[in-house]
Amino acid sequence: MARPEQVLLLEPQQELKFRGPFTDVVTATLKLTNPTDRNVCFKVKTTAPRRYCVRPNSGIIDAGTSINVSVMLQPFEYDPNEKSKHKFMVQSILAPRDMTDMEGVWKEAKSDELMDSKLRCAFEMPLENDKATEHSALPKSASASLDDGEVKKIMEECRQLQMEVQRLREENKQIREDDGLRKRKPTQTAASHSSTMASTAMTKDEGLSTRILALCLLFFVIGAIVGKLVL
Repeated sequence: MARPEQVLLLEPQQELKFRGPFTDVVTATLKLTNPTDRNVCFKVKTTAPRRYCVRPNSGIIDAGTSINVSVMLQPFEYDPNEKSKHKFMVQSILAPRDMTDMEGVWKEAKSDELMDSKLRCAFEMPLENDKATEHSALPKSASASLDDGEVKKIMEECRQLQMEVQRLREENKQIREDDGLRKRKPTQTAASHSSTMASTAMTKDEGLSTRILALCLLFFVIGAIVGKLVL
């Protein structure tokens, strides 16, 4: 016995297109519309379940409503000479008016109550012109998102960081000079006192060196960001 005609409207109707590159997850959207006055149960199946993640892969579409199904193709090594043999099937059945268990409906469904539609998969790689357009558009969008006021603010922060680094260098130099003078005192008491002060100076020196290193690193990162944005 022939199966009844599919009541759901599919968009697209025959083919799911996935546009590369395929080094990351690529998602295609399948829209299912229920134009009837009855709720409809649906399931989405594929011939390659390990290659795709479908959300939602089953459910109920209320009368007169639609639902979007996300079909996510997992990353893989694309071969342009290999044609895709993957297919999807949307299976549906009219939901009983007194339905309480959707799984039970599928188990008890008769073959003459099931409806299905099949779609094939197609893989496409972006054209070279498209790639060039995308790359050329990126710097423009990035620079457009930063106005002159923000650039001036960042430059001012960089200038202040330079001044802070210079100040810390001078303090570090002064500490080293003071430490040298203390070490040259002749008496034992002075030597002992100098040793204590030297330890304190070394501790300060280490703290200052750490601060200098952190500020230099922050200055380098901000400078790199500003350079990219200005270009």
